Amino acid sequence: MLAIHGGPVAVANLPVWPSKDPQVRQAMLSSYEDGSWGRYHGPHAQELGDQLARLHHCEFVLLCCSGTYAVEAALRGLGVGPDDEVLLAGYDFPGNFRAIEAIGARPALVDIQPHGWCLRARELATSATDQTRAVIVTHLHGALVDMKEVMTWAEKRGIQVVEDACQAPGAMIDNRLAGNWGDVGVLSFGGSKLLTAGRGGAIVTSDENIYQRAKIYGQRGNDAFPMSELQATVLLPQIAKLQTRNEQRAKAVARLHEGIRDIDWLQLMPPDVPHQQTSYYKVGITLDAQLLTEVSRDSFIQAMRAEGAPLDAGFEGFTRRSRRRCRHSDGLKNSRRAAEQTVLVHHPVFLASDEVLDQLIYAFHKMDRALKENRFIEQHV
Repeated sequence: MLAIHGGPVAVANLPVWPSKDPQVRQAMLSSYEDGSWGRYHGPHAQELGDQLARLHHCEFVLLCCSGTYAVEAALRGLGVGPDDEVLLAGYDFPGNFRAIEAIGARPALVDIQPHGWCLRARELATSATDQTRAVIVTHLHGALVDMKEVMTWAEKRGIQVVEDACQAPGAMIDNRLAGNWGDVGVLSFGGSKLLTAGRGGAIVTSDENIYQRAKIYGQRGNDAFPMSELQATVLLPQIAKLQTRNEQRAKAVARLHEGIRDIDWLQLMPPDVPHQQTSYYKVGITLDAQLLTEVSRDSFIQAMRAEGAPLDAGFEGFTRRSRRRCRHSDGLKNSRRAAEQTVLVHHPVFLASDEVLDQLIYAFHKMDRALKENRFIEQHV
């Protein structure tokens, strides 16, 4: 019996995030003892910027208050403004759409990969116009964009690239770090992210003009959109653990993939994609369209959460946005599919024990049996 119908819960002892990390605790205590936690300009933010620059092989890092603001700062750094168009996937984080509007530019929607959640590089050639100034390319849900194809096209057209790696810190594409391909990369350190300070973000670039324009915009007598010294303090020990944790999450996702591959009403991205080593923030799963004619996605998520499974709905996407607000490319069928059929598994479970991961796999199979035996009762959500 499903837990939502009164049966036992499948997943016990699900890890919390952020996890209790002794190195983070010690960093916080040290920052308290020396008083640097409350300074405007302390050593930790400087060290964090230096480490991010080394990690991304870039010259300039601008720390800021959030990844959402970082996208806006990146666009301002590129000099994008009113009367310009910015290409954006029809399925993406909503803040990226709003960042384009915030600078007075207009979003132009591009369809995503047929079996993923990221902008499809081959769609760019037919989506750009004379007004197109930039493109925001976002790595989402464990999928990565073919950045080599994107950059080849962009350089030929003279179009600038914002690479949103907020969900993919440490991911590699053709032996090059995600966030290091575009003219400017964007990182996020929000409370749920793989590198977390509760809030915070950064842009990374090797173009001094981009850096200076973004920096100057935020100067209002002081830094109006800063990252605090305490936030930088807690991020430093996490960076040292990022690669090890990404490897652990990748192994766990492969285990999940193997455990639920025979469930015919859901589809995961393949865990191994040539020339890519992804990092997993929220792992995307596509629900079968036929299933969703019988069971709503919200009810499915509610039932899985009752089992203790850390599931969320995907983004709403932009295909329903008014054409007064954005230009629509033809089709966008993959973007609509993603908006309607995506569920996400939150990453802390992938740092848990094999026992907990097997419990998650069991929860999916419980749901599978209930659906196939017509024992699932639709809930009002």
